[in-house]
Amino acid sequence: MIMGFDDTETKSSRARIFYVDNSGTRIEGDVFAVGSGSTFALGILDTEKRHDLTVDEAVALGLKAIRHATFRDAYSGGFINVYL
Repeated sequence: MIMGFDDTETKSSRARIFYVDNSGTRIEGDVFAVGSGSTFALGILDTEKRHDLTVDEAVALGLKAIRHATFRDAYSGGFINVYL
């Protein structure tokens, strides 16, 4: 995934997120989860995401989605690092 803030638009600046697959195809969206546990993570994200989340709330939601996936999917897991 590639995330950033686009300040080159004339009407409004906004944060943008893209998923890039192994062939280089880019897909822009609001929420992405990748891997064998992604369906479990997306269930949490789709249910609890809001566009007015604070940074702390967004980080907590991301961690909750990852943790939920690790509990439900045998192939997910390990150490979680969050970089801001």
